[in-house]
Amino acid sequence: MPLVEIIPALQTNAEFISGVVETIHRWKKVPVVTKDLPGFIVNRLARPYYSEALRIHDEGLATFFEIDEAMKGIGFKMGPFELMDLIGNDVNYAVTESIFAANYFDPKYKPSTTQLRYVQAGWYGRKTGRGYYDYVEQNNSTEQLGKLMTEQISERILAMLINEAYDALRTGLANETDLDLAMTKGVNYPMGLIEWGRKWGKHEVVRIMNDLYAYYGEDRYRLSPAFK
Repeated sequence: MPLVEIIPALQTNAEFISGVVETIHRWKKVPVVTKDLPGFIVNRLARPYYSEALRIHDEGLATFFEIDEAMKGIGFKMGPFELMDLIGNDVNYAVTESIFAANYFDPKYKPSTTQLRYVQAGWYGRKTGRGYYDYVEQNNSTEQLGKLMTEQISERILAMLINEAYDALRTGLANETDLDLAMTKGVNYPMGLIEWGRKWGKHEVVRIMNDLYAYYGEDRYRLSPAFK
């Protein structure tokens, strides 16, 4: 993995930070500097990729496979459920739970009961032979949704991701360059989320987030003030 997140503490000397950045560059790695906040960059900004996919499935709107295909259809190398199976549900759930608690139980980071049940069952993913997919029997469903539903899934998750990234930029988690580098070099996103927001159109993020908030009435779907 080329990415290295550098997290200085409040008392860290600024000259020391620049020296660490230079060292990481010499190692042919990609350094990014982030505030010492829960999840740092990658683990925080990537949360909606997993949590909103789980939410869509929990609502009975689509299968694991259909959600994965929707996201791969807009350029992601792996769908959220494939990726959680690769990371391990035990690891992914623990990170989500930690970020949720560290952010004083902000509902937008709320863990999924579905993922908890998979962890409790020992269905961690590839390393145990079964997760959201069965890696032993290989009898996974491959039914496909219609184009409209596929777009609704991908747009919903993407809007959540971009909204989180712009909120991180607004609150100074990291600068724009480092936020985007972290996601392309750390989790292989096809594009940085700040850049994606600009190319896709911020008005689309606003529309989708406002629609979700109006429908669910949950603080989970609040629009970042960065768009106001």
